[in-house]
This record gives sequence, C-alpha cells and structure tokens, in this order.
Amino acid sequence: MTYEEQIERLISISKKKPLLPESFVPWDVPVLQSESFLPDELISLHGLPEFDQLTPYQKREVSRHELVQVMYSYAWSESLLCLFLNRYILSLKTRQVEYRFLIRELIEEFRHQEMFAQAIEKLEGTALTPGRLQKIIAKFTVSMLPHDITFMCCLAIEMLADRYGDIVRKSPNIYPVVKKLLDLHGIEEARHILYTKLMLEKYTSKAGFIKRTVYSYTILLNIYFFRSFYVKEQIYQWSGIQNSRSIYKKASRNYKKNFGHSCLEDIIGFVTEIKGFNWATRWAWRVFLKASI
Repeated sequence: MTYEEQIERLISISKKKPLLPESFVPWDVPVLQSESFLPDELISLHGLPEFDQLTPYQKREVSRHELVQVMYSYAWSESLLCLFLNRYILSLKTRQVEYRFLIRELIEEFRHQEMFAQAIEKLEGTALTPGRLQKIIAKFTVSMLPHDITFMCCLAIEMLADRYGDIVRKSPNIYPVVKKLLDLHGIEEARHILYTKLMLEKYTSKAGFIKRTVYSYTILLNIYFFRSFYVKEQIYQWSGIQNSRSIYKKASRNYKKNFGHSCLEDIIGFVTEIKGFNWATRWAWRVFLKASI
C-alpha cells in the first residue's frame, strides 16, 4: 500500500467502527473487593519489603490513587496533543489525506479525555496536577518546537500508554471498567501510533547521526517527564501509610527500576528501528530510564 492508501484505510476504520465510551465501557459495574485497579507489578512499592507489610486495603488504595495519576497523565498529554494537532493541521489543505485523518484523531482524542475524566470520577480519585514549570515546558513543546520533534514527543507517550494498558488488560482480577476503557484506548491509539510512525518515516529515513540522536533524546526526555506524574508522596498519605516521606523515596527509586524493566519494550524497539541508540544516547537511557539496552 502507498502512504495515502494506508491513511485512507485508517480513516475508513475510524468512521465505520467508532468506539463510544458511553456504550463501550460498563460504567455501572460496581467494584468488587476481589478486584484490583492495577497489577502488582505496576504498583510503585511492589518488590520492596514494605509492600508485603501493607494491609489489603492499603495495597488497594495505593493502586487506586496511582491509576488515577496514570489516567490523568494520559488525559493531560492528549489535551497537549490536541493543541499541537490543531496547530499542525493549519499547515495542511483540507483535501489532504493527513488533514482528514487528523480530524478523526482529534475527535477520538477528545473522547479519550472525557473518558479518563469520567473514570477518575468513578474511582473517586483526586489527580495531582503538574507544577507551573511542567506546564510551561509542555506548552512550549507543543506550541513552538518543529513538527517532527513534537510528533516524536507525542509518539513516545502514545507508545508508553499502549504498553502500560497492555500490561493492565492482560492481568487477572482487574476492575472491568478499567479493562474496557483501556481496551478502547488501546484500539484507537494503535491507529494513531501507526499514522505517526508512517508520517515520521519521511524524517527518520533521511536522518543522520545528529538528528537520530536528537530524536532519541526527545523520546527519552518525554518518558522521563511523564513518569514523574505516576509516583507521588501524597498517595501514601491518602492510603494511610506511616512515614510517607521515607516510603515515597524508596518507592520512587523502586518504580524507576521496575518501569525500565516492564514498560519500555516497544519504545526501545522503535528507537532501535530509527537507529537512535549510539554512544551519545545509550548511556542516558540506561542511567535515566533504567533501560535494558
């Protein structure tokens, strides 16, 4: 298939098989005591002695609050993506296949934001929002950086969300509302990821050493940035855990190690494809993301 034919196919699927959160997600299903919100491997304290000392209630509360943070980070990142896409499509003609696909993507991304907001409300969660500096950096990224760099930023977070969702969906005893909304998100994000990879090929295929290094650091920094949303000291306070400051420090270090082992496989595969690992980048991935490369 040509580039245009592949994008036309994605548009057709989006139109013929729309997934509406209102009907796709079983919002009225109550939470059972036997159900979890996250698999143990994605809970920040998992693998530490302190994890085994938690009561079932505390484990459940930590997983609930950490899931809220993850969903909030997705919704926030998608709002930033929409801001960028609205800027980007102004450079396109309405007859272009890219323009028509990105309109479909915007529709789906706005639905995702509403879906995650509803899920946070369903979980009775309180999301801890980004700080002022984080907001400034994020807004600058989607408003001022070149298109290829910004698309790399978006792709990094989309692939991270997709990998995270896969782990949750494949785990037993996860609350059905969480599984179904991640099913929906995964299906539609797969189209967005495919489009972004296809679009970026015109940049990566001609990229030299310096550009590939820039792309690699772009992806690394975005993952590092968004990972900081997942583990927060307040979560342990809300979960009734003593010495929350000390626990937070241990959990943060532990989560970085577990995250590098569990959540980076697909992203590492993509960076390998674009030849983004070299003497200038490999060390940074190992140090800052604990990546096994």
